[in-house]
Formats: sequence, structure tokens, C-alpha cells
Amino acid sequence: MLRRLHHDQPSSFAFTPANQKWAEAQITKYPEGRQASAIIPLLWRAQEQEGWLTRPAIEHVSAMLDMAYIRGLEVASFYFMFQLQPVGSVANIQICGTLSCMICGAEDLVAVCKEKIAEKPHTLSADGKFSWEEVECLGACANAPMAQIGKDYYEDLTTERLSEIIDELASGKVPTPGPQNGRYAAEPASGLTSLTDFESGKTRFNASVALASNLGDTVKRIDGTEVPLLAPWQGGAVKAKPAAKKAAPAKKKAPAAKATPAKTTAKKAPAKKAAPEKAPVKKAAPAAKAAPAKKAAPKASAKSTKATGDKKPRTMSAPRKSGADDLQLITGVGPKLEGVLNDLGFWHFDQISKWTKAEISWVDSRLKFKGRIERDKWVKQATKLAKK
Repeated sequence: MLRRLHHDQPSSFAFTPANQKWAEAQITKYPEGRQASAIIPLLWRAQEQEGWLTRPAIEHVSAMLDMAYIRGLEVASFYFMFQLQPVGSVANIQICGTLSCMICGAEDLVAVCKEKIAEKPHTLSADGKFSWEEVECLGACANAPMAQIGKDYYEDLTTERLSEIIDELASGKVPTPGPQNGRYAAEPASGLTSLTDFESGKTRFNASVALASNLGDTVKRIDGTEVPLLAPWQGGAVKAKPAAKKAAPAKKKAPAAKATPAKTTAKKAPAKKAAPEKAPVKKAAPAAKAAPAKKAAPKASAKSTKATGDKKPRTMSAPRKSGADDLQLITGVGPKLEGVLNDLGFWHFDQISKWTKAEISWVDSRLKFKGRIERDKWVKQATKLAKK
């Protein structure tokens, strides 16, 4: 089927502060130059926040990752996990309609959705709480027929059980996901014929169902009014883990450094080694003067003059006392591009608003995606923002 953007789109999108911190943390998982790999988790979080994936959200995430907008749209339109139109406020039910599920009764499940939600897929129910669609194979063939609701699978469904699940969701309950016929996972429906000793050690739910039940967020959306959900191994706020990592090595190194010099100086205590230490210090000072940062500047300027027709704009070594402008207010400028602009010496809207074509060419040659300045009309945007 064709997957296209919905005709009615909001004017803008922004992550909530909590979701913004979460998104920035995801980007750091990938090496420099590979940030685009974070596109799927960031699009998913944007969808969780809004309920469906809007065009401004796709463009916002693409800008954060320094990707062309069309690349973000390619990802969003490829995967069924991304909803490109409004869905039910409580749940969107995805019925698997591929071979195994169809043989086992998927069409009957679709009939339940038509009766209880809406006659056509991608249509909201009368109360706006539900929507449904038929999707390609979701990979739970041994537990057919099945459906994905929110983040989890509901397997071994019957028409009666799917009807009950919809009623439970409508009343505010969160049905337990996983097999709905008493099976533990994907073992034979008639019972185990081998590995029978497994029965004595198993927990109430399999690992996937247990995690979903403990979190209780099967159909929950992350709206930013709470701390964003993290994986169990992350163990809390995004900043907590890196801080602990940095603090631990600092404490271990400090005592080790103090213990070893105490022993060596007690045994050797050489005054002769103290003198050579002073001598290198004196040599280090002239070396620092001989290779100052001044030599780096000419090299950079020499490179900049190679591009014919380019002209370096006036830059600033630091923002004004009033503080730097939020350059991310310019469409197409994400956190990374803002950092690049700051490194180049651009901190304020009025600087960008005065760029000439030759100056645009100079800046453009130092960005990863050439043509972005003129394509997104940075100068025009900056002029309006500077007036505000």
C-alpha cells in the first residue's frame, strides 16, 4: 500500500524538555558522522509524544541528525511501526494479515475491528479512542492469529478475546500481552513433549510479557510530563550513568598516584632528578612560544582563500554579553549545526542576516550538506528573527 503524509499537518513540532534530553542521549550512542543511525528511535519517540508522526516531527528529527528531510521521510514511510495519520487516542490495533495468521482467522479479527472501531482502516472510531489497520507479517507465526497493540504483541487471539481486549482498553485497563490462550510462549498448544523439566522453574510470564507487565506501558505514550522510560539496564535518568562512570575512575587514580611516589621518593630521594625536571620546564616555555596558535590561523585562512568567489563573513570569537541567540530557531539548524556555526564564529541572527552570496558560499563549503543555507532560506529567517 502507499504510505503518504496526512493532508492535515500541524504547523510545528518540538520535543518536550524530557524527551529532548532523551533524544540527545540516543545520538551520543553513535560515533561521529554516524548520528543518522539514531533516526528510528528518535522518530519513534516523536510518535509516542504526539500519537502519530507528523511532517514537522520528521523534519525536526532529520535536522537534529543533519539529514536531508527526504531521508527522514524515506524511513518514516517504509516501516509500518510509524503512523503517518492520526490514530486512536487509546490504541491503534495492527492486525497481522499474512499467511499463517490469515489461515488461522485474521479475517475474523478484522471483522471485529470493523464492527467495534470503524468500517475502514486508518479511520478513527466515533469516540476517537481507537483505530485499526491490517499489516504485513509481524513474525509471530507460531502464535497466529495475532495483533500488535501499542508496543506489544497479543497472540493466539480469538474474536471473543479481541473484543474483550478492546473493551478493557476503552475502560482504562491494560490487558496483559502475549499468548491469550494460556500458552507460556510458543510451545505446542497441546503441551510440552520434551524439556518437561522446564515447567518446574518457569516464572509466571515469559520475559517479554513480564517486562511489559512490570512497566505497565503497553499503550502508554511519552508526553513529557514524566521522566522518559529507559531500558532496565540504563537504571534511571539519562545523565546519572555517565556521571557515575566519570566519578569512579577519578577516585581510583588519585590514591594510586599518591601511594607510588611516596615509596619511590623515600628510597631514592634524588636531588639530581629534581634539577632535570626544572630544565625541561624552561625548555617547554620557549617551545610553546615557538609553536603558538597564531600559525594555525594562517593555515585556516590559506585554505579559505582557495575557493574562488568565496568571502569569509565577519565572525566573533564569543557571543555578546547579552548571550548567544538560539540558532536552532532557524529551520534546518539542529544542535550539531548550531555547534558548527558557533565554532565558525556565528552566534547571532543579525550576523547571518547580513551574509552575501559570496559569504554564503564560504559558510556553505564548511557544512556537511551543501546548499542547505539557500534551500532553507537561512538569511531570510535570520532577518525576521533578528527583528524580533
